[in-house]
Amino acid sequence: MKKLTLLLATVFYVIAASAKTLIVYYSYTNNVHRICNELREQTGADILRIQPAEEGIDYAANNYAIGSAQVQAIRDNPDDAESYPEIKPTDISLDQYDVIIIGAPLWWSNMAAPLQTFLFKNGASMAGKKIGLIVSSASSGISGVEADAKRLIPGGVFLPPSLWIRSSQVSDSRSLVSSWLTRINYSVVSGIAETDAGIRQNSNIYNINGTRAKSEDLASVPSGLYIVNGRKLTVK
Repeated sequence: MKKLTLLLATVFYVIAASAKTLIVYYSYTNNVHRICNELREQTGADILRIQPAEEGIDYAANNYAIGSAQVQAIRDNPDDAESYPEIKPTDISLDQYDVIIIGAPLWWSNMAAPLQTFLFKNGASMAGKKIGLIVSSASSGISGVEADAKRLIPGGVFLPPSLWIRSSQVSDSRSLVSSWLTRINYSVVSGIAETDAGIRQNSNIYNINGTRAKSEDLASVPSGLYIVNGRKLTVK
């Protein structure tokens, strides 16, 4: 039993050490907060919530006048740091992540201004990283948010398609997020699973209970969750 416990501890340490996905999001109404927490549960990714520097801002006041003015300021001078609203400092190193998923509310056809601030400051550090985009809006299309993300992260490798979750669909986030992760092939691009072509016959394959699979050919193992060379793989 101790041997099995040690094996499982080692396997899960390897998985934890290789977690290289970060979720970065901003949320005022908490719709994006709910979506990104669901995403974290399904991926085990690290998560970072962007916060305005000034606490208690009532963006809803006067028909969202503050947010509208912030977005317009960015539109007028997108290359000027002074155009972007201040946010609270973030203590995170982006160098450790290979995949970054951005959770963005839509404000007047653009990405929410506080999140644009974070990307304006850090977009250059995301060059070469795989970028996923999740957008929440009431009904408007998300092309403006996609354009903002690509402008602010010019060297990012974007994973199509973006996931658009309307406000009325937030309660169905679990299934929408799950389907989207499949569409962007997340288990492969994040390194959690290897493609069939990348798994050799002599791979060390264990089921989630720590028992080595009888067959070393993935095509013949039963459906379930396995550990392949220290990584999780779901076989369907």
